[in-house]
Amino acid sequence: MGKLKNLTVLITGGTGILGNRMAYALGKEGATVIISGLNAKKIATSVSYLREHAIDARGVEMNVLDESSIENALNIIKEFSIRSIDILINAAGGNHPKGTTDKTRFKIGDDKTKNLKTFFELDKEGIQFVFDLNFMGTLLPIQKFAPLLMNSPNPSIVNISSMNAFKPLTKIPAYSAAKAAVSNFTQWLATHFADVGIRVNAIAPGFFLTKQNNSLLVNDDNSFTERGKKIINHTPLGRFGEPEDLDTTITWLCDPSTSFVTGIIVPVDGGFSAFSGI
Repeated sequence: MGKLKNLTVLITGGTGILGNRMAYALGKEGATVIISGLNAKKIATSVSYLREHAIDARGVEMNVLDESSIENALNIIKEFSIRSIDILINAAGGNHPKGTTDKTRFKIGDDKTKNLKTFFELDKEGIQFVFDLNFMGTLLPIQKFAPLLMNSPNPSIVNISSMNAFKPLTKIPAYSAAKAAVSNFTQWLATHFADVGIRVNAIAPGFFLTKQNNSLLVNDDNSFTERGKKIINHTPLGRFGEPEDLDTTITWLCDPSTSFVTGIIVPVDGGFSAFSGI
């Protein structure tokens, strides 16, 4: 019998590499998994993959920034033949080029260099998009689904933060600040929902290769870029994370037997956060 048998998990951003892997890990522990995302075709592909591996999986379209979309998804889920939602995992997130600088450090005269995006050229809409996707895209689903979680005897929320929340990375100020907000919000929610029994925790992944960051970290010949080399040199285990490296942590946080754990942010980073660089 799996640790999560008879529990139902909803994963926002479930069609992404990490979200999909978490769905697989939890499904293998007996959970019923509901994948949500923006793209119906990707949802269908993810659900089909999970079912091929003997996992009870469903799918629903949902835009985590659109309250009416979230409410529509909630109504659809209520029609599924399930008792309740027991676990909500907020895996929707990402960065945007317009919230990213071109250089690590600002130098005198950079603001006068043509086609060079410094801090002063960061786009307001790009920064807002990153904050909305990562922070509001976590807050809004919780607002809508927390009442349903309260029907569960073992309710739990797991947010996805980042190493950036501990140590802001160069060039990506909007993403770093947004993930720091997610970590802080996780701790706030853990206290706020304590009396109704909802545990709230977060995972802070280190550096995992995804479609979004692969070109920034790996060259076409599979060698590391300069940024990729810096990351590896500051990661004691000497490698990037693999999606399956999240399996045991996400399962542990969702396991009802972890009943006295709430309000923590767990680094899964190969030791990156422990290394001073010296």
